[in-house]
Amino acid sequence: MIGCAILGYGTVGSGVYNVIRSNCGLVNERAGDDIEVRRVLDLREFPGDPVESILTHDFEDIVNDPEVRIVVEVMGGLKPAFDFTKRCLEAGKNVCTSNKELVAEHGLELMRIARQNDVNYFFEASCGGGIPIIRALNDCLTADCVDEITGILNGTTNYILTQMTDEGADFDDVLKQAQEMGFAERDPSADIDAFDPARKIAILASIAFGSSVDYRDVYTEGIRDISAEDIQYAATLGYAVKLLASAVKSDDGVRAWVAPMLISPDHPLYSINGVMNAVYVHGNMLGDAVFTGAGAGSLPTASAVVADVIDAARHGGKRAYCGWKKDEKLTLASNEDIKRKFLVRIKTEDVGNATSVFAPEGFLDTITIGDLDDEVAFITPDLSEKDFEERANTFGKIVSRIRIG
Repeated sequence: MIGCAILGYGTVGSGVYNVIRSNCGLVNERAGDDIEVRRVLDLREFPGDPVESILTHDFEDIVNDPEVRIVVEVMGGLKPAFDFTKRCLEAGKNVCTSNKELVAEHGLELMRIARQNDVNYFFEASCGGGIPIIRALNDCLTADCVDEITGILNGTTNYILTQMTDEGADFDDVLKQAQEMGFAERDPSADIDAFDPARKIAILASIAFGSSVDYRDVYTEGIRDISAEDIQYAATLGYAVKLLASAVKSDDGVRAWVAPMLISPDHPLYSINGVMNAVYVHGNMLGDAVFTGAGAGSLPTASAVVADVIDAARHGGKRAYCGWKKDEKLTLASNEDIKRKFLVRIKTEDVGNATSVFAPEGFLDTITIGDLDDEVAFITPDLSEKDFEERANTFGKIVSRIRIG
């Protein structure tokens, strides 16, 4: 019998308990032992709930219980999650988490503490919810040199962009709808300003490239300024707008960014819609691979957490391999030399100036949406990020610009 405890009985915590209870025969068979949830920590009461008899409000009941060998941390945030995780690892307990904020901020330190105490710190559910991307990088692609990871790593923003595309709706209206449906938080900034996918791509890049990537070093641009008109222009050109998070290995080093991109139907992530997430990986031997699935939600995320619980039980006192193993921080290469095309919207009166500054092959003026009969759009030649910014500063007022992936 292997004792397990769950820190936090919210959406994911309750899902973890339900997965272990509902699939107990399968879980125990694959773990090689019986998994027993001995304690659930939460400040609230749950009268009539199956966890009522094992509920505790005191963390000490868990950290001091020698029968608890695996702890599931699904509290979210940094405090007290970091302190509780650190103490559990120091007490010789394995920890499994879905907390991407904690992993992105303190993952390297917590893995070091786990290593020092001959236990494991697992965080499959921190990137892509139920998608087994971390296990794939650590276990399945170890013979490959991964040189690119690109993902749709936030279900909220993908839902918003999909609804804007399908319904022709404005950003603010779709955001409100997403909040009413529970797909977006009351404060949606972590999603729509892309801090959430920035943390996730930093974690994935750390695993793929070995050294720690600080999410604060990742160029981050959200979808707050994407308009219905941008979506219409994209659709006319045959593109979809997606918030992509990328980490790419080049001769100059690893580059990373999160930004809205226009992608064509032949892009592997073009058809990923709604709240779904997907991750594209390129390896030098494997080539292209795409992992897709539910990026959030109680049971999909809980499924990934319980898979880590099973992995922890299988490993016992052995350390599991993790590609994120070097203590030094990875200094990201500059993005300013990346070359790509841009879709640019301008006022009709500025066509002459745009021709001089950007030298586009032509202008797209076939769309009339509301008051947009006084503007046109064009696609630039291949320009580096630096070159585009310099030309944009020379040009002056641009209505909007979106990168083409």
